Amino acid sequence: MQETMIDRLFSSFAELEQAIGSAKVTLQSKPNVPAELLKRIESYDGILAKQRGLASSLCEHISKGNWDEVSRHVNLINGLSAMIRDDARAILSALAGPTPGVDKDDVNYC
Repeated sequence: MQETMIDRLFSSFAELEQAIGSAKVTLQSKPNVPAELLKRIESYDGILAKQRGLASSLCEHISKGNWDEVSRHVNLINGLSAMIRDDARAILSALAGPTPGVDKDDVNYC
């Protein structure tokens, strides 16, 4: 069962990597995308690398039965995923355009 969970974890990293690549290509093909926005998408690669490193450590802690560290690593991996997810939602919301009644200058890309 642990192998299956770990396999799924690394598989999800591969899917995330593909999604990040796709987002980069899509945004780079659009006109007038702020450079800061592209830089934010680029930062996801570093976050993904950190997650992969944590997952490798997670495997070691599982094999040693160090459950406190397993829990900590799972929380860190989940936190990094939430960070990417929340930022991606903010980017998509900003790209969708301002909501009616909101001044264009009040839209925050960060």
